[in-house]
Amino acid sequence: MTVDQGKLMEFIHTFAGDLGATMAAGGVVIGHRLGLYQALAEGPATPEQLAERAQCSPRYLAEWLRGQAAGGYVGYDPATGTFAMSEEQAFALADPQGPVYLPGAFVLALGALKAEPHITEAFRTGAGFGWHEQDGDVLDGCELFFRPGYLANLVPNWIPALDGVEDKLRAGGRVADVGTGLGASAVLIAEAYPETSVTGSDYHDGSIQLARKRAAEAGVADRVGFEVATAQTFSGSDYDLVATFDSLHDMGDPVGAARHVRQALAPDGTWLIVEPAAGDTVESNLNPVGRIYYSFSEFLCVPNALSQPGGYSLGAQAGEAAIRQVTADAGFTRFRRAAETPFNNVYEARP
Repeated sequence: MTVDQGKLMEFIHTFAGDLGATMAAGGVVIGHRLGLYQALAEGPATPEQLAERAQCSPRYLAEWLRGQAAGGYVGYDPATGTFAMSEEQAFALADPQGPVYLPGAFVLALGALKAEPHITEAFRTGAGFGWHEQDGDVLDGCELFFRPGYLANLVPNWIPALDGVEDKLRAGGRVADVGTGLGASAVLIAEAYPETSVTGSDYHDGSIQLARKRAAEAGVADRVGFEVATAQTFSGSDYDLVATFDSLHDMGDPVGAARHVRQALAPDGTWLIVEPAAGDTVESNLNPVGRIYYSFSEFLCVPNALSQPGGYSLGAQAGEAAIRQVTADAGFTRFRRAAETPFNNVYEARP
């Protein structure tokens, strides 16, 4: 074997970056749980000063801050020995309720990795591993990861991009949020359209219990109801809008779900399908976003689909053609991409 030393060192450099990022994920989650980013966003600080703000150990914070600076998540001034956050870093790391909150992705990632022994065994056997079997951080992290994108785009961009839907919701429509998880999307719709009623459904009872709590805390429980049901059995009919947010590709029977959606829609109703951004070929997804979604997919999406009846496992990088085919197989006659973001493609399907 002849090894090109230059190419080998280039590969090792890539490996070092990945290993550092893998371990740094734990530090980001610690920063999230202890409010360290919010504390540092108050102004430059030494480890001792940050320790006073956050009520933590200065020795641990010294190591945390140095690692964060090495990764580019905070800045360091050697002249004063202080660490600080730029406005952009604080925007992305220090506001859990904002339109961008990156630490949530690491909560989700570390939660997913806790299932590694189960997923390793599933690789050998082909068995599934459902969302309900995952660590609790997967559920919390999923909401933390996706909610900022929904907050930034669902009401301002995605719903207005659908033909005639916004007017219906303003006047008082009926919405089904299928695979609602902890209910973030259902609550956002109810808050934006106070005349509209929303029904969220999810097969996981624990998620539905938390969704009810979140709706009550947001003051919309009178207009948002939740039920434990699958995408093939959720209740109700004549919906103006049925929405599936980053969930269709997780289903073992997406065509069965699509048929049920079609039956539940009003004659002029719309199905809003939000899916991870993906191309239709493997090579079109060999990029940083594709790497993120393929990695999550092997730990979460494909195992969940294989844990359910139906015979499908689309995966998080299914692509537009595969989603279009699901809708066509279910009898939908109109399908288009209505909007997109760096992380999501947004489709509109109509009977």
